[in-house]
Amino acid sequence: MAMGFNKMLRFLSLKHLLMFSMALNLSLLLSRLIAESESLRFKIQKDEKSQENDHYCLVWGTRDNTCDTSTSDQSAAQVSKNTSPAALAEDVEVEKVIQPDSVIINLDHGDPTMYEQFWKKTGEKATIVIPGWQSLSYFSDISNVCWFLEPEFAGEVRRLHKLVGNANTDDRHIVVGTGSTQLYMAALYALAPTDTSKQPISVVSAAPFYSSYPLMTDFLKSGLYKWGGDAYTFNREEPYIELITSPNNPDGFTRKPVVNGTGGILVHDLAYYWPQYTPITSQLDHELLLFTVSKSTGHAGTRIGWALVKDKDIAQKMTKFIELNTIGVSKDSQLRAAKILRAVSDSCTDSADSESFFEFGRRLMTQRWKQLRDAVRTSGLFSLPEFTSDFCNYYEKYSELHPAFAWLRCEGDIEDCEKFLRDHKIITRSGKHFGRDIKFVRVSMLDREKNFGLFVERLSNITSETKFP
Repeated sequence: MAMGFNKMLRFLSLKHLLMFSMALNLSLLLSRLIAESESLRFKIQKDEKSQENDHYCLVWGTRDNTCDTSTSDQSAAQVSKNTSPAALAEDVEVEKVIQPDSVIINLDHGDPTMYEQFWKKTGEKATIVIPGWQSLSYFSDISNVCWFLEPEFAGEVRRLHKLVGNANTDDRHIVVGTGSTQLYMAALYALAPTDTSKQPISVVSAAPFYSSYPLMTDFLKSGLYKWGGDAYTFNREEPYIELITSPNNPDGFTRKPVVNGTGGILVHDLAYYWPQYTPITSQLDHELLLFTVSKSTGHAGTRIGWALVKDKDIAQKMTKFIELNTIGVSKDSQLRAAKILRAVSDSCTDSADSESFFEFGRRLMTQRWKQLRDAVRTSGLFSLPEFTSDFCNYYEKYSELHPAFAWLRCEGDIEDCEKFLRDHKIITRSGKHFGRDIKFVRVSMLDREKNFGLFVERLSNITSETKFP
């Protein structure tokens, strides 16, 4: 009996030893994970709105140490309060903490993501549902010159221009396009002489001009038109098309025609002639005006622009170009753009309970330009254009320009400004693409708040004593 008991004791001891070993290893592993999570606790800060949103976020480590709760922000890792220490430690091990100095800031494109803040708050006011049976036909209104123009969109375009007072729509033909880029191409096609025996008509714009003008003009190698360069240097006695971008991209100044020759045809690109960027000084009434929702409302991805055309024949030719190019323009995009424009107009006429769209944009642009000018003064290596105030008919008071782009110049011994900033992980667009020298760069002012905040902070820290990373 004693021998049987000893055998059973030895068997249990081995079994218990194995279980004890497994438990010990598990305990050590759990302790390690808990210790790691505890060591990172100082990097986790409860958001000021945690009682409403019930979440935590990892801190960037910026000066104000605030959390960005945007659901679209991929740089901040959100962590549930119910996450276990082990899972938390695993997530942090992957994410760590992204240091601001290591982030590449891309401000080359004018991607208007700063408007996300406003549109997230509008809810269903800017939401549209399109039934499956709707928008099947190619045609919208066959009695209209632009037969694929949705009447609802045309109505909202006229309403918004009348409200803002930036363009006359009376007795004007509206031609809708897939962004102002397609409308630009359609305008060149419509305005160029059809006599192919003559030289292609020159297309010019005063430098610094929009960097895509030369590329778009010569892309198809058309026999109808060709890029003619800087309007200031164009002195040939022959027909020409002059592009007037006002406010100008990239430097933000108000523009007028500069060529004094005969036979000139003018195209006014007014993508930025809206109250958040510039004073509305008059209701423009030119032959051909180009607009886009990209910069007016921030919906670049919707790909909708419109032209206000005085001459019916020109409007018909532009429509024909778009017909041959894309067989019209998406009805779905037009319907969404109509809803967006309606929401903008409504926010301006009934803004008692909330900030109107243009007030939001103007406030944000004013704040950003102040931050940028402060950073430029702190650094001492850069300069910016100076703007004067003008009376704005929309706000009924004097207002300053706050362009969508900053025309930044590197001073001193810095010759290539784009390369200099790229070495500091700031991507911009060189002045050489705009017909100017490489001491200039164009900087987008329209990016998300976090990205722009990192930009001005980094720019202010670049001084003559700063070493390259």
